[in-house]
Amino acid sequence: MEEFSPVSPLEPTDTTLPEGDTNQNEKTLQYERGQKIFKKALVFFFVLFLIGGAFYLGYEDGNHRLSALNTASNDVLSPNDAVIINKDSQDKTIDFSLFWKVWGVLQNKYVDSAKLDAHTLFYGAIKGMLAATGDPYTTFFDPKENQAFEEDISGTFEGIGAEMGIKNEILTIIAPLEGMPAEKAGLMAGDKIVKIGDETTTNMTLEEAVGKIRGAKGTEVTLTVFRNGEEEYRTITVKRDTILVKSVRFEMKENGIAYIRVNRFGDDTKEEFQTAVNQALDKKPTGLIIDLRNNPGGFLETSIDMASLMLPVEKIVVMEEDSKGERKELKSRGGDVLSGVRTVVLINEGSASASEILAGALKDNRDNVTLVGKKSFGKGSVQELIPMNKDTAVKITVAHWLTPAGHQINNVGIAPDVEVGLSSDDVNNKRDPQLDKALEILKEK
Repeated sequence: MEEFSPVSPLEPTDTTLPEGDTNQNEKTLQYERGQKIFKKALVFFFVLFLIGGAFYLGYEDGNHRLSALNTASNDVLSPNDAVIINKDSQDKTIDFSLFWKVWGVLQNKYVDSAKLDAHTLFYGAIKGMLAATGDPYTTFFDPKENQAFEEDISGTFEGIGAEMGIKNEILTIIAPLEGMPAEKAGLMAGDKIVKIGDETTTNMTLEEAVGKIRGAKGTEVTLTVFRNGEEEYRTITVKRDTILVKSVRFEMKENGIAYIRVNRFGDDTKEEFQTAVNQALDKKPTGLIIDLRNNPGGFLETSIDMASLMLPVEKIVVMEEDSKGERKELKSRGGDVLSGVRTVVLINEGSASASEILAGALKDNRDNVTLVGKKSFGKGSVQELIPMNKDTAVKITVAHWLTPAGHQINNVGIAPDVEVGLSSDDVNNKRDPQLDKALEILKEK
C-alpha cells in the first residue's frame, strides 16, 4: 500500500508531476519533507538544551554567591570597601525662583509695603547669605558701611573709640583705644555688650552694632555690659567724640629700658614704629618693652614690616593656611636692629589679629623674648576685602593664621609666658601690674 502525506499549507501547492515518473517523484517529495521536519526538531532540542544549561549554571552560581555572602556576613566591612548605592540620589538643585517668589509676596502682602526700600532689602539679602557662613568676619559692606570701614583704617572717625568683635556669639569689646571716650568711661577689654540703649545685641551683626554705637561728636550712647568676675551688669554712658588714633608712642623708662606702645597696625604705623625704634637705638637701651595691649590689629603687611626690624632676615613671621590645608610662609624681609635686645611683649584680651601675629613671631623665633599679661583675643583669620559695584565691598575670610611653630591663633589666642592680670581696681587707681612685671623682668641680669 502506498503511503500518502497530505500537502502542508506551507508547502508549494503546485504538485503537478511529469508524465511517466509519478511514483518516484512522490517518494522523493516525501523524503524531502521528512528531512525538513527532522532539522526543525533538531534545532528545537538544541535551543532547549542551551536554555537548560544556562539555568543550571545560573543556579549553581547563585548558590555559590549566597554561600559566600553567608560566610562573610559576620565579617567587618570597611567603609572603604563598601559599595554605596543611591549616594547621589538627593536633589542638589537650588531653585533661585524661590527668592523672587518671596520678594513678590513681601511686596504684595507686607502691611507696610509702601515703606519698603528695595536697596535695603537687596543688601540685607546679601548680608544674610554671608551671615549664614557662621563667620562674623565674612561680611558685606553697603555704601555707608564701606565708607565707615575706610575711615576706621585711616584712623579718623567719630564714635566712642573702641574696637569690637563677636566672640562666642556675643558682642565683645576687643580693645578700648588709649585716651579715647570708651577708655575714659571705664570700658575694658573683654566687656560683653548685652544692650545698646534699650536694644538687645542678641543676633545683632557686628556692623549693625558698630552703626548703632557710632555717632556724631558730643552725643551719648548707653551700653549695658557684663564683665567677667562680676555678678551684676554695668550701665556705662559714653560721650562720643572725634577719634584720632595715633599708632605709636615712645618713651624711656628707668634703668635704660625703652618702651614702645603700638595702638594699631594702620597705614601710618610702619613709619611711626621706625621712628620710635630709631629713638630707642639712640638711647642704647638695656631692654625693650613692646606694648600690644588693647591693640585690635590692622594690616598684615604692617606687622611683617615691624617684625622684620626685630627678627633676622628670612625668619617665618606667620603662616597662612587656606581651605585646602595648604600653608604659605610669610617671612621677615631684613632690616633687623633689635633681635639682640632683651624684649618683653605685653599682651591682653584686647590684643588681636596683627598684634597676635607679631607676638607669636617674636615668641617662636627668639630666646630673649618674654610675653607678659593675659591670653590674647584669638582673632587669627585672614580677610580679603573685595570691592563690589556701587561703592560696596565684601570682606571674606580666606585663610587662618598660624604662628611660626604651627600653632593655631584663631579662637585660641597667644598665651603669655608670665600671666599677670589687670583688675578694674588697678585701672581706677592708675596701677599697672603688667607693666611693672615687664620692668622687673628686664632689670634682672
